[in-house]
Amino acid sequence: MSNKRRLWQIFGPVLCAAILLLVIFLLPWERTFSPGAIYQAANSQTTTIFKGSLMKQDAFKDDYVPFYGSSELSRLDPLHPSVIAQKYHRNYRPFLLGGPGSQSLAHFLEMQGTSKQLKGKKAVVIVSPQWFTKKGQNPDAFALYYSPLQACNFLLGIKKDTPTNRYAAKRFLQMPEVKGVIKLGMKRVARGEKLTGFQRFYLENQRRILNNEDKFFSTFQLRDRIKRINKQAKLLPATYSVKALDQVASEQAELNTNSNSFGINNRFFKRRLNKRLLVKLKGSQRHFNYTKSVEYSDFELMLHQFAKQHTNVLFIIPPINEKWSNYTGLSQTMYQKAVSKIKYQLASQGFANVTDLSKRGGEQYFMEDTIHLGWRGWVAVDRAVKPFMAQANVPHNYNIHNYFYSKKWQKKPYQISLTDENPVNGTAKESLKGK
Repeated sequence: MSNKRRLWQIFGPVLCAAILLLVIFLLPWERTFSPGAIYQAANSQTTTIFKGSLMKQDAFKDDYVPFYGSSELSRLDPLHPSVIAQKYHRNYRPFLLGGPGSQSLAHFLEMQGTSKQLKGKKAVVIVSPQWFTKKGQNPDAFALYYSPLQACNFLLGIKKDTPTNRYAAKRFLQMPEVKGVIKLGMKRVARGEKLTGFQRFYLENQRRILNNEDKFFSTFQLRDRIKRINKQAKLLPATYSVKALDQVASEQAELNTNSNSFGINNRFFKRRLNKRLLVKLKGSQRHFNYTKSVEYSDFELMLHQFAKQHTNVLFIIPPINEKWSNYTGLSQTMYQKAVSKIKYQLASQGFANVTDLSKRGGEQYFMEDTIHLGWRGWVAVDRAVKPFMAQANVPHNYNIHNYFYSKKWQKKPYQISLTDENPVNGTAKESLKGK
């Protein structure tokens, strides 16, 4: 037997299998998902769903509404939006997007795959001022949510050079997870240049492969939380009322926060805040500052995407557990300045649906732990979500301004007055007055 024949017998089947697999992933495939699978995906909060497109597209064509946020969405107590929507048969279902470490940059990238499906629709964003640290999105956390599929969608969807595209590309290039031809494409976009013919050809084929992978594997490793949602729903009153929900919230919170003086969930306190760590954390946040951050410009990317989609958005700004902030020394004055800056950025561009809960961190049972909404906090959220969802779906127009991508805006340390002049009139630099 010749050496060539031996080599073929060894490597031939592998080569044929690789070619067959490549052909399979390059061919267009159709797949539909059952209502049960989509409902499971909407509550799973897995990175596979976050980074994919198909299941979200199918969901948003129906009655699902994206709830963008971070780790607060993971806490499925009886008053969680998914539980309330299921219990009272709301005309919408939350599709939970985000988890620990997901911030504006990761959300903007994720949104590239559902732009058409959310045109003229609604969305809810829980925007945490804690995102607004000096450097913004943590690269390691971004790596968990980075989607090459959505990066391809971003690059291939660019029609012209804009400040938004240049800023987004520059930020993506600061994330080590962005590699290969995608990275080369980002470099060109960051310079205001078009993709090369080869880059476009390569990315189109890569997107085709990644879309097929999404179709085949999106239902794998889904976290099944439906039983938990149903179990929690049984704790709610049969008839909806804010008073009844608040009573359930207080009862549940009392049962689950009796091990500490901070009003923190017993399980969280036991796992995350042992005595040694508590001693170290006392006064540890007295120098924190959320008023100067690149995150303000990353947040503007999300706002640009919503404006592009004409999406009607409800923004919810949560508080910090006041007992905890007093212990760690986190300045509530600083926190309120950051909240004012966020609200100014929203209001000055036409985002009028803002529920500011930031001053309610001292209310009993409002928070579940140190920084996350809990029992009575979710009741307050539902009081905003319920009437918002009752509104008709009307496409919204916004006044997006590129000033918010500037380093000057990122570093503005000021208390902002919402009565100041609108930056879209070109007076933003003068209208933001320091204290």
